Amino acid sequence: MRRRRGPGPRGRFDYGPVLAEAIEQMRIRGATKKALQTGRSRLLLAGVLFLFGFAILAVRLFEVAVLKPDYEPRAASYSSDRYASTRADIVDRNGHLLATNLPTASLYADPTRILDVEEAVQKLVTVLPELDPGMLRHRLASERRFIWIKRHLTPKQKYEVNRLGLPGLAFLDSERRVYPHGALLAHLIGYTSIDNQGLAGLERSLDARLTSTALGAPEALALSIELGVQHVVHEELARTTAEFNALGAAGLVLDVDTGEILALVSLPDFDPNLPGIPEGKARFNRATLGIYEMGSTFKAFTVAMALDSGVVGLTDGYDASQPIAISRYRITDFHPQNRWLSVPEIILYSSNIGAAKMALDVGAERQQDYLRRFGLLTPAAIELSEVGAPMAPATWRDINTMTIGFGHGIAVSPLQLASGIAALVNGGIVRPATLLKRDNDEPVEGTRVIRAQVSDHMRALLRLVVQGGTGKNAEAPGYLVGGKTGTAEKVT
Repeated sequence: MRRRRGPGPRGRFDYGPVLAEAIEQMRIRGATKKALQTGRSRLLLAGVLFLFGFAILAVRLFEVAVLKPDYEPRAASYSSDRYASTRADIVDRNGHLLATNLPTASLYADPTRILDVEEAVQKLVTVLPELDPGMLRHRLASERRFIWIKRHLTPKQKYEVNRLGLPGLAFLDSERRVYPHGALLAHLIGYTSIDNQGLAGLERSLDARLTSTALGAPEALALSIELGVQHVVHEELARTTAEFNALGAAGLVLDVDTGEILALVSLPDFDPNLPGIPEGKARFNRATLGIYEMGSTFKAFTVAMALDSGVVGLTDGYDASQPIAISRYRITDFHPQNRWLSVPEIILYSSNIGAAKMALDVGAERQQDYLRRFGLLTPAAIELSEVGAPMAPATWRDINTMTIGFGHGIAVSPLQLASGIAALVNGGIVRPATLLKRDNDEPVEGTRVIRAQVSDHMRALLRLVVQGGTGKNAEAPGYLVGGKTGTAEKVT
């Protein structure tokens, strides 16, 4: 049998390429396997590191939140201070909120980042129609890096502006001062600027107190005002003003024992929540800044100083049967009795003649001294900057003494009159009026101006005026009301 030979040198099978290809495939597989093993090792290492990091973070969070909740007080204080009000609240004597701050957002722009000024103007005006397109266009075309667009946006306005997607616009957190009761306490509390700086009323005069942060967030300022009483006074004055078509009105309620003001109203008034400074008569505080001839209300002071100085007694009197002619003036009675009047009758019938003669007996020097001690010749000491200076004669002649005896020839504010009358009926002590709530345990100091016995007599005389004199309309069932009517001459 013949063996079959394989191919000879010419017909022999060449294993070289096949072997080379096999070797290359084995090399590639080895490199791939090595790369996969390296990748798996790196992923495993990364996973271990991440796991270790999260474990450390979890342990730290557990320690801070559970084991040591007060370990980082700075972070907590930052969070609270970030949103803390920078201006103190104002409350009434019972804690009812009268003024506070609300967090708001203010819109500003960087004009250099505005891509299309016209597009920005058109879109902004659709959301904020109160903007002036021309002014806005001019400002957005400037080269400045910061301009205000609108301050104190509502949440809805902020949302709508955000939806516009305009580059170059941004918001700045801010606060807006708000007054929940609107015009009710306008002249008393006042108002602030757009930057929360006090411009009028207590907001201005106590600005430093309201913004003090020496001990952290400023503490609420408690006023002596009783909100319910303020409402009643405001409503009555508004009704009476409308009934008589008056140009204005003022009224206040004062605690005669402490000097605390429970209500203070001046009409016309304004809403401090509205932007801009009020103009004209609405801005004028008639209760503290306005000064007026108080007319026959001054007769109460004349009688008190005459009784206190011993010039007259309750059983004494004056002849009021004839008018008084002095210089070119003639003093008459509005309700003439044409007879001799006792001291109580002079108050009861509001006799100008009797009061003038009584004042003349007191004398100019003593009259000035008493009026000064009653606080009627110097501006009222109250926590407001809107305080009027009284007007009195430069030269105090007999005619001035007589006319001032029944309230003409001298002008004071309603607050001064109320404080002086308080001293007549509280035992004879002048106490400074205040708009701030006093501590019930704190004694209120004052200055004695008349004897306690004279004060008792004055309460009885003022009660007599309401019972049967010129103040009958003030009588109220269930109350022992005393008072004194007064009329000033209107200058024409």
